[in-house]
Formats: sequence, C-alpha cells, structure tokens
Amino acid sequence: MVAVAKIPETTLWANRKCLFICAIVAIANMQYGLDSAAIGSLQAMPGFLEVFGYRDPSQPAGYAIDGTFQRLIGSLLTLGAFLSSLVAGAFAHFFGRKVALWIACVLNAVACIIQISTTDKVAVYIGRLILGLANGFLVTFSNIYTAEAAPAHLRAVMVALFSEWVNIGSIIGASVTNATKNQLDKASYQIPLGTLFIVPTFLAVGLLFVPESPRYLLYRGKTKQARESLKKLRGDSLSPEGFELEWVEMVKGIEEEKQAARTIGPLDMFKGTELRRTLLCYGVIATQTGAGSWFIISYSTYFMIVAGLSVDDAFKFSVMNTCLGFIGVNVGMYLMRHVMGRRTVLMTGSVAQGCAMLGMAVSATVAYGTVSARNCVIAFTALYQFSYNAFVGDATYPTATEMVSTRLRSWSVGSAISLGYFLAWLTGFCSPYFINPEDLNWGAKYAYIWAASNFCCLVFFYLCVPETKGRTLEEIDELFANRVSVRNFSSFQTTIGAEALEVVEHNIPGSEKKLTATEYVGQA
Repeated sequence: MVAVAKIPETTLWANRKCLFICAIVAIANMQYGLDSAAIGSLQAMPGFLEVFGYRDPSQPAGYAIDGTFQRLIGSLLTLGAFLSSLVAGAFAHFFGRKVALWIACVLNAVACIIQISTTDKVAVYIGRLILGLANGFLVTFSNIYTAEAAPAHLRAVMVALFSEWVNIGSIIGASVTNATKNQLDKASYQIPLGTLFIVPTFLAVGLLFVPESPRYLLYRGKTKQARESLKKLRGDSLSPEGFELEWVEMVKGIEEEKQAARTIGPLDMFKGTELRRTLLCYGVIATQTGAGSWFIISYSTYFMIVAGLSVDDAFKFSVMNTCLGFIGVNVGMYLMRHVMGRRTVLMTGSVAQGCAMLGMAVSATVAYGTVSARNCVIAFTALYQFSYNAFVGDATYPTATEMVSTRLRSWSVGSAISLGYFLAWLTGFCSPYFINPEDLNWGAKYAYIWAASNFCCLVFFYLCVPETKGRTLEEIDELFANRVSVRNFSSFQTTIGAEALEVVEHNIPGSEKKLTATEYVGQA
C-alpha cells in the first residue's frame, strides 16, 4: 500500500470544544426521548385515562383507552415529523441548519402549550401534529450538523450523541411519569408533558454560541465564514498544518461536487452514483423501524400491562429498560470508536435484536398466560433495549449521514428520515391491532414479525452497506464517485488527501514532514 498523509487523529479530550458544540446541537434529540417515554407511559396512567379514556374494570389499571385515540396520538406526531423532514432539503438549502433548529424550538413550545392546556381530543391531535413538525426538523438538522462538524475519526461518536440524548430524555420522561402515575388529577399527565419545554429552552439559548456548519457555508460560497466556523469547531486540537490539510481537503471536495453537479434538488438524489448513496441512506434509516424499535419504545409499558404486570411494576421496568438503553448507547459508542466498524456494529445488532424478539415470541407461544411467559417478556424486552441502543440505534445515523454528498445531504437525509417516520407511523398505526385485546390480541407473539424483520436487516447490512470508519466525508465522496464495491471500500486508496497535502506543502513549506504519513487500514 502507498503511504499517504492523513489529518491527525487527535483525542476526544483534544476535541472537547467540538464535542461540547455537537452535544449542544444533539440535545435536540432529547425531545424524542422525552415524548416517547411520556406518551408511552401516559397510555397506562389512570389520571390520563380518566380524561381521555374510559373505565373498564376488566383491565389491570381499571381503565382502557380507545384504539383510535391511541393510534392517532402516536401517528399524528409521526405524520408531522414526516412532513417537516420531507421539506428539510429545500429549507436547508436557503436558510441553513441553525435557523431550522430555532424554528423547531418555537413550534415545540406552541405544541406543548396546546397539549398541556386542553382536555379536548381534537386539540390534542393538533398539538401532536405540530410537535411532530418540530421533531422532524430537530432530528434531521441536528444529525446533519453533527455529521458535518465532527472530525472524521470521531464522527461516529459525535453523531451517536443522538442516541445518548434520546436515552437521557427517556430516563427523565420515564422517571417523571413514574413519579406522577398514581395521581388521579390532570397534573399526572400535565407535569410529564411540561418536560417537553426543556429542549426548546436549552437549545434556543445554546444555538447562540454554536457556529453554522462549515460545509454548508462553504457550499453557499461563504468561504471566510466557513473557515472561521471550522476554526471554532477545531479549537486547538490540530496543528496549523493539520488544520490546513483538513480545510484544503474540504474545499477541494466541495469544489469537485459543484463541478460534477448539473442541478441542485431532490431529483439529483436519483441520478448517477448519487442513486446508490441515496438508497443506502434510505435503507439504513429504514432499519431503525425494521429493528422493531418503534414498537418497543411506543408500547412497551402498555404491552407489559397487557401481559399481566401491575401498573406500578410496568412503570418500574420501563425505567429500568431505559437505563439499560443508556448503558447500551455508551457501550456502542466505545465499540465504534475502538473496536468495530459501523458495518460490523449494525450486523451484530441485527442478530442480537432478532434473537431477543424471537425469545419473546416463543415464550408467549409455549407458555401463554403464565408467570414464566410474563417474566420472559420483561427479560427479552430489557435485552432488546440494551442491544438496540448499543448497535443499530447507535450506528444508523452516523452511517446514514455520511453515505450522502454534502450538496445533497439535507435533501437525502431529510427525505430518508421522512421515510423512517412514515414507516414508524405505519408501525404505530398497525401495532395496536396486533396487541390490543379488542383486536387481534396477539400479545408478545407480535414479536415474530420483528424477529424476521431483524434478520432481513442483517442481510441488507452484509450485502449492501460499505465500511466508512475513519474516512473523511470528502474521501467517501471519492469512493462512491469511483463506484468502489462494498468488499473493497475499506481498503481502497483515495487521492484527495494527497492532493490536499500538495496544496498545503506549497502554502506552508515543511508541512509534509510534520504531518505523519500513514497507511490507511480499513476496519470492518
């Protein structure tokens, strides 16, 4: 192999300024965790059901909830997120990442006020839709920003802050609902919904100190602002030569993209080599739903009560599972940083999650209605939460956001997340038919479907997803432009780094000696 100079791989501590900035932006994803925990738990909370449900002595909690209302409060949130993610590309092309996040904060606050102040179901529906619109922008633009701002060797860790904040939000949401679950007044659900003000407040203030994405600014022709933005993000983590190498490589990559592009818009995602990149991005995001995560996240508490747990026990196990998920996130971040590539993490997760789902379904088949089956539901749900957060949940956004080109990232990632929300909506809308006693009443047997889905995801990861660990976004552009196969992706020698080094050496004589020359060693 030919030795080439690479941007120095500095430590996480050396990049603490960039990590802090990305953490501020990634807090946007905490809203998803807060809302999922709150809504999933509220559906089993007597105080909420007294207002929006009806009495049913045959149910463990003494109340039941109308299937249509149950489906709509979940599906309208997803519909709103679907719509806002779909238009994210057009919005970002003109206004950037920060403006989109600020608008989402305003929509978030409006949605929270509506949901807290009303007892009318129609108003709740409107609030859920508006909150969905906000969530779509929050998830899309926070992940795009962290992918574009992070150093190549730390990109997986910084984009995986998505999962970190989701789980922190879930822990807070589950803890708050656990504390208010026995109240029979409106405060029992208004307090958990009030936690949804946390994200827009902190994010709106934090964005005042966050620079715009340097790649976005560079693509918009704002070269001076882009360079200043990159300086703020890198701080003192790089030497002048190392910073210059990253800057020149970024400039060259975006210039080449502009030269190759004929138009800028959604149709470009499906032309030439961009088609492969777009389909990979769509496929990776779709595996979040394919893993069964939306079913477990949205209905785990309700599902455990249907399986025979008391309300108190179901809430306690919900908090426990959320904490296990948080541990899983940190395990996954360590694995991606030090042990495995993205591809291996994704494949490992598919196997672990599929086995957990299969165990849950088999136990319900052979020992339905017994204490053993109920305990298996608890155990396998916990194993699933840990596995999903450690593997697929951690690696999907880092992988999906780096698959697509800079000029189309907001279009591609936005529409991919929109697809993910559509699949999530489909899951949220259909799941009650399978688990609700009034409908099919499958209970834990529903997990058979998700076990098969996870094993299908495994095949997709193995055959289609290339390894991108350690590559800069500009190197990934070159690999796709050269139509490199999945098998050769990790070992292919790119030239953009060497070309950038020549420019740096011309501008700063002696740079080549100061920048360590290394062979690129791919990790699967």
